[in-house]
Amino acid sequence: MKNKKWISVILLISCFFIVGEVWSQDSYRMGTVNLTLTEKENSVFATGFSGFSLDNHFVWCGSAIRAIEDGKYYLFYSAMDAGPQYPMFGEAWILGSKIGVAVSNSPYGGYRNIGFIYNKDGYRPDTSSWDAQTTSNTHIKWFNGKYYLYYCGSVDPGEDAVIKGKLTRSQRIQQNQKLGVICFNTIKELLDGKYTCNTQPLLTPRTRVKADDILEPSPKETVPKPDNIIMVNPSVVYRPFDKKYLLFFKGNVYDPTWRGVHGVAISEYPEGPFTTMDNYVFEFKNESGQKLNAEDPFVWYHKKDRLFYAVFKDFTGAFTKGQPGLALMYSVDGIHWKLPEESLFMKKEFVLKNGKHITVDRLERPQLFLDENDNPIVLYAACSITPLNMKRDGSSFNIQIPIISRY
Repeated sequence: MKNKKWISVILLISCFFIVGEVWSQDSYRMGTVNLTLTEKENSVFATGFSGFSLDNHFVWCGSAIRAIEDGKYYLFYSAMDAGPQYPMFGEAWILGSKIGVAVSNSPYGGYRNIGFIYNKDGYRPDTSSWDAQTTSNTHIKWFNGKYYLYYCGSVDPGEDAVIKGKLTRSQRIQQNQKLGVICFNTIKELLDGKYTCNTQPLLTPRTRVKADDILEPSPKETVPKPDNIIMVNPSVVYRPFDKKYLLFFKGNVYDPTWRGVHGVAISEYPEGPFTTMDNYVFEFKNESGQKLNAEDPFVWYHKKDRLFYAVFKDFTGAFTKGQPGLALMYSVDGIHWKLPEESLFMKKEFVLKNGKHITVDRLERPQLFLDENDNPIVLYAACSITPLNMKRDGSSFNIQIPIISRY
């Protein structure tokens, strides 16, 4: 019995130290996209096979999966009504984001809209549930014969909520963000409104530490955890060596100014319950010791490499020591992360079929579509070619960029 126990320990240690070659920038190149760009006033609108957009809406997020039941590809996105009578994008996403789904015969694009499936009332004030006012950050997964749509949701706690300082309605909603999951057996059942798991938050922040202007503040001297104030940007992956599910998320800390931080929660089941760890993940410092800002991680496990990888938004280019864009890191256990020698995943640009490089203002919420060997073949990302926050025109879209492997 003792020998069996030691064999198990040795095998577990091997999982940590016998790994393949790190998947790097040299392993792939970005392909061209099929888009038509149209300038209108101060914005550029994108239409075509490689971009999903909706008339009179801002489209954001976008996570795709191949359905087991019909072999088609379904894109789960978030969107907000756009137009002169609606809020600017900078507030629209928090005041009335709703979740929709589109379908295609290809993971590379060509999506046509099916419709909205969650929080259909958009901007209309609604306090009927913990996620009644806004839902976003879609992340679709398939585990053990069932679909799991992870997302971020919030509701206005109201003017009578405990607040230190002053907060507007949108700030109250923003500071009340939690994580949820919608579970369903088939796409058809989801479209018919047959789903479960969403009646309570999947995860709620454990600490609420900020000097002032804070909703439901934690007691004085509380040390902030990674899940401080908010929990957003869910990314879930299965860890094969101990059969656990890891849920990565972003929180906010102020030390002393705002900084996005990340943590991880662990569960035996994809629907939870998840236990939030105290570990900060994806945390790196620059040469002067300043902690860097990251956001929007997408995490996956590569069986051949025996490594976890994460693609994330690099705000300033500090991770890649270049321009802002998307960066890459890797991990043996999903908890302790390293930057590869070449950490650039993608610049903030795409290349049209005619070879023209288009620089974009926003390339965020990266989600990858993987092949059967765990290699990325398509990058899905929220995109805006021109600055977006002050716009009401719906000039954002989800872009699908082919990833060409060099293996």
